[in-house]
Parts: sequence; structure tokens; C-alpha cells
Amino acid sequence: MQIETLTTAEGTPLEGPLLITPQLFGDARGFFFESWNQRRFDAAVGSEVRFVQDNQSRSCRGVLRGLHLQLPPEPQGKLVRCVRGEIFDVAVDLRRSSASFGRWVGARLSGTNHRQLWVPVGFAHGFLTLSDEAEVLYKASGFWNRDCERAIRWDDPDLAIAWPLSELDGEGPLLADKDAAAPALAALLASGEVFA
Repeated sequence: MQIETLTTAEGTPLEGPLLITPQLFGDARGFFFESWNQRRFDAAVGSEVRFVQDNQSRSCRGVLRGLHLQLPPEPQGKLVRCVRGEIFDVAVDLRRSSASFGRWVGARLSGTNHRQLWVPVGFAHGFLTLSDEAEVLYKASGFWNRDCERAIRWDDPDLAIAWPLSELDGEGPLLADKDAAAPALAALLASGEVFA
């Protein structure tokens, strides 16, 4: 398993999110890899993480899901992987006390590169579907809780996320109503709805 710290668009390493690439064993018959190992994962992130829920989504080309987060008392860390197709996956630092507050990292996850993105508690998460269809699986460290759930506008100019929209051939992203109506990060910050 290869572990990489991701860097922001400005080239600064962002503490927390990790890009995990499993060791693949393949031959003419196909391949095998270990997609989850509690001991190795905990060693990589530096603490014990308990996952309580697995989620799966299927999205068509151009679907943008996010940016989503869950505040205490039911925050969620997410271990995200794309098992079919390709997505551009994003984590945004929402830890008010962090020097990298409001900065983001992104990575391409696909059914062929087998990479996973660890999005720890304290970060918002979202992804853009780049292939005709994509299936995304993720482990969550907290149960879904409607009262704790929040969203941030995907195109917030203060975040300036470099979504690869040019790969959609001029079509805009497809959004859920709640994501289209999500507030900017400044509104969540003003109401205290970010992490300490």
C-alpha cells in the first residue's frame, strides 16, 4: 500500500487527507488487491478509525455530489473509492484552527487506478463524475444524521476548486437541489457551522 499526502493548488501539503494506492497483484487471469486492512489503515492515518457504515452511489457523467460534511455530535470521516468509471474527488479543510482552513485537495479515483481518498473528520467532501457512469463506495466513521448534515456551494469563489469541467464538453455539472442551494463557506463560518 502506497500512502501519499496531497498538496493544495498552491503546492502546500495539506495535513489530513491521504491518497492510498493498494498493491496490485495481477496476471493473465486478472488481479487481486487488498482494498481494506484495519491495521495498515490505522498505521497510515496515525490513529484508530472505526467505520460504522458503508455507502455506495452510482452517478452519470457530469453529476457533482457535494460539498458535504457532518458536524458533531455525528461527524464523519470517509474512505472513498471509485470501483467503476472515474471521478475527481475533493476534500476541503473546514478546521477553523487549521492554517489550511478553506484550502482543498483533489485526486482522480477510478476503477482502473484503484486509489482511495481518506477524507478525515473536519473536511467537506465532494466529487465530479468524469466517465459515462461511476460507482463510488465509501466507508464512513459516523452514521448519517440529517441534523448534523451541512453542504457548501461547489463553486464557492473563496474555495476556487479547479473542477475539471472542461472534460464535460461544455455541459455544466448536474446537481441535487440541496447542493444547488447550498450556502458559501462564509455563511457557515458566520453561523459557527465549521469544525474547531
